[in-house]
Amino acid sequence: MEQFAAGKVLRNRYRLDRILGRGAMGHVWQGTDVYLERPVAVKTVAADLLALPDWRRTALARFEREAKAAARLDHPNITTVYDAAVTEDVCCLVMQLVDGTTLDNVIDCADAGRLSVPAAVSVAAQLSAGLSAAHAAGLVHRDLKPQNVMVHTSGLVKILDFGLVKVLSGTDPRLTMTGETLGNVVYASPELLAGEQPLDGRSDLYAVGCLLHHMLTGLPPFQGQGPAELVTQHLTAPPPRLEHRGVDAPAALQDLVHALLAKHPGDRPGSAAQVYAALAPHLPAPDPALAARRTPPEDPQRPFLVPQGPIMPL
Repeated sequence: MEQFAAGKVLRNRYRLDRILGRGAMGHVWQGTDVYLERPVAVKTVAADLLALPDWRRTALARFEREAKAAARLDHPNITTVYDAAVTEDVCCLVMQLVDGTTLDNVIDCADAGRLSVPAAVSVAAQLSAGLSAAHAAGLVHRDLKPQNVMVHTSGLVKILDFGLVKVLSGTDPRLTMTGETLGNVVYASPELLAGEQPLDGRSDLYAVGCLLHHMLTGLPPFQGQGPAELVTQHLTAPPPRLEHRGVDAPAALQDLVHALLAKHPGDRPGSAAQVYAALAPHLPAPDPALAARRTPPEDPQRPFLVPQGPIMPL
């Protein structure tokens, strides 16, 4: 099985330069496409996981199918897939490397750990726009969390991870209680946690509600001492309203967040495009001076000088 290390070149083209992130399923590398001389992100699956014979074939088949589906997504708010490899020796996904930081860092650096209403709405609207493209292509993300949302230095929001870790971690129950489980549970829908199949896009919309709540209050809607307690709260506890956590937000926005956090998918908005439309009145007004700023810091408001619209459901 392929062993990965800095300096290794995959597919005679993609050099692994340094690790950007580690997970139970593998690593995310900053790499270089040596042929086109451009930076890339490379996700690799741990070799010891590929060696598990009882689920290897199924896991790789699912990864290949979802990688191909993700590669067909063409939307500014979704990271672009450049290449993939699914062989007996290596399983990797090559993607656009986003120059920016993850949403959790943006929140942590905000005043009091909270984003303003216009900034939070800007992020959520971009997430909704990107999800509309994914859902139209038949993909459900299932793992939206701040670490899977990149904010480019221009302020453009990019959704990460439509394929790799999610597919593999859902293949074998022995892999479900990893160190990454807690992050998934914090923003996971009740139907995802209950193991209901099939999931549809409304599961992702629940995660958007969790993220909106986190951005506006500084905390996810539910906190617990461990995964089991968090699961129970997602399944049974009424979601807290923004006003009860000291957030001064328009009533319509508070109602939207509350609806996104409904326990039953049928009680949520029906599509990402509907969520975008509900967020639109709360987007920041265009600022010509902002458009002329060069090399700005991470600014979630900037892209909404010219918002990228969602893909409407059929």
